[in-house]
Amino acid sequence: MDGFLAKAEELGLNVAVDNAAFTQDNKADLSTQVTQCKDAGCDLVFLPFYYTEAAQVLTYANTIGYEPTFFGCDGMDGILNVEGFDTALAEGLVLMTPFDANATDEATVSFVEQFKANNDGKVPNQFAADGYEACALLQEQFATMTVDGLTGTGMTWDENGMISKAPAAMVVTDGVYVPMA
Repeated sequence: MDGFLAKAEELGLNVAVDNAAFTQDNKADLSTQVTQCKDAGCDLVFLPFYYTEAAQVLTYANTIGYEPTFFGCDGMDGILNVEGFDTALAEGLVLMTPFDANATDEATVSFVEQFKANNDGKVPNQFAADGYEACALLQEQFATMTVDGLTGTGMTWDENGMISKAPAAMVVTDGVYVPMA
């Protein structure tokens, strides 16, 4: 948050921040936090958590007629597969994800076909692609390698296993992820 605010100030953006947090104990109902954002007049809401909680937020926002731009991190990838979630509510959602299951390169097409064949036709998200790329051999070699893979090119890891790769953003358009221009 601090880094975001510093960059926004540097760029001359007007940011009104409402920190609407939740804990593990109260994440089943995020209506209070959504209402706080609406009441604060937020027109862009950053959702730094996973798709299950994001589905709750988008559903409740729709219920109260709140239509800001929602932006999420890579934990958002998978929202279109949340059971019982109306995927139309994700239209316009911007999210960070290094993997696009609709990409047409040979490696991605092959991975998606194999994944779908082994998972009852389910389309993989970035978590599946990340898991595919992170086998035990890679973990032993992390700090000594650079990888061009499904979720990025020139990926490196430090001695603690922290990855460094270029960010990529998608926007949900007509019910599918589309690379953000």
